[in-house]
Amino acid sequence: MRNYDLDFLKKFSMVIGFLMALTVVLMVFAHHLQGTLVPEADPAVAKRQLARIQPVGAVYAGATGAAAQTAALKAAADKAASQVAYGGTMDGSVIFNNLCTGCHTSGAGGAPMLTAAGMGARLAAKGKDTLHKHAIEGFQDAGGVMPAKGGNPALTDDQVKATVDWMLANIK
Repeated sequence: MRNYDLDFLKKFSMVIGFLMALTVVLMVFAHHLQGTLVPEADPAVAKRQLARIQPVGAVYAGATGAAAQTAALKAAADKAASQVAYGGTMDGSVIFNNLCTGCHTSGAGGAPMLTAAGMGARLAAKGKDTLHKHAIEGFQDAGGVMPAKGGNPALTDDQVKATVDWMLANIK
């Protein structure tokens, strides 16, 4: 072998050795860096943690506390009103046409129809208070089935009473 071949092999070996050493140094640095970086939190885990440590109540003191309490009560009332069926309407015709008409116009399940022989007979036999109670709590006998609140638990008792009153006022 010639001298310049040996010189090339020497220099090439040194470059390869340097690159191998650099690779090992970079691997060690990457391992160290991986251990020092904070891992990214899973959003679902963070949400559960926030729900766990959320305060149970609130303290309202002074004029600003009273204002904050009023705002909190209004927000709670607005949220509750948004969950009431049919937007909280007390119009019996709206509720009847959306919920009750299926059974009370066809007589399904033994439901009395809006006639003197149907609802009129029930009113005469049981009275308005009993009809309100059965419509709110539900009722079942040999003659038929009335689900509680017409099968919509989001209705308020006042909405059910308004609907029963509307039905009684519209007996044909």
